[in-house]
Amino acid sequence: MSDSTPKDLNRRFCVAPMLDWTDRHCRFFLRLISQHAVLYTEMLTTGAILHGDSERFLGLNAAEHPVALQLGGSNPGDLAAACKLAEKYAYAEINLNCGCPSDRVQSGMFGAVMMKNAAVTANCVSAMREATDLPVTVKHRIGVDDYDSYDFLCQFVGTLSEAGCNTFLVHARKAWLKGLSPKQNREVPELNYDRVYQLKRDFPGSEIIINGGITTLEQSIGHLNRLDGVMMGREAYTNPYILATVDQELYGDNHPIKSRIEIAEQFLNYIDNEMIKGTKLHAMTRHILGLFHGMPGARQFRRHISENAYKPSATIDVLTTALQATTGAIGK
Repeated sequence: MSDSTPKDLNRRFCVAPMLDWTDRHCRFFLRLISQHAVLYTEMLTTGAILHGDSERFLGLNAAEHPVALQLGGSNPGDLAAACKLAEKYAYAEINLNCGCPSDRVQSGMFGAVMMKNAAVTANCVSAMREATDLPVTVKHRIGVDDYDSYDFLCQFVGTLSEAGCNTFLVHARKAWLKGLSPKQNREVPELNYDRVYQLKRDFPGSEIIINGGITTLEQSIGHLNRLDGVMMGREAYTNPYILATVDQELYGDNHPIKSRIEIAEQFLNYIDNEMIKGTKLHAMTRHILGLFHGMPGARQFRRHISENAYKPSATIDVLTTALQATTGAIGK
């Protein structure tokens, strides 16, 4: 078992797992902005990890820590095996996805559909906990389809608590498995924060992290008056500089706040090293398009990178040129 788990894991503020977005390049970039926010991988299926290139899926840069690995799967043995493989990468946490509503995930009988069978999910949690010393957590919805009563939610959480899960990351919407796309499932079902607050009152010994519709640090602070942590999703990706004061406002740290330019210049060094290894420029620059969100020159910055970074001949000059134009626009 690994004993290299970061000792300072604190889930007061988390960046959600986002499929096709929160890869290792994205996480390195976000870590340049916040030292303390807990970052989550995109969901990785047990099949991909066990039968694919595990190094490609699980590899990460030590500078990314603390990072939580999110797994998708419903076979206890496969989940346990994936946990064992993940240990050598020193993840801070292993999270089981019980909230994704996509058809592909449903066909594999994991994701949000797992809420309909708490006993099976509890077996998965137990197997994962037996396989690793890392914290095992669960991300789920407040309900699924017509299984949307508060009693149903309590039964689900209670069953997993008995299996040893102490941390629940709760998306405050239910999931519709038929008739709504994954995108619609992030927007159409109504948010019900009160239900998550009630869950904390009824399970005071559990760590409850809220997710869904959180777009500002002011909202985050409001939730933290009632809950143990918050998880921000798409806002943290499309407007990443929102993380710039997370360490100060939510963690009480007093280190200097980096400017957008400082962050971009530090990421340039990362890009340079990665391109030497053969990583394509677009694979990295696509994650920083929102760095200057709301600033003069932001549109030109996005356009120049979007139009040029994907080209086979693209070099790091694409980013330096975009930065020079942007810094001129904002007067720095």
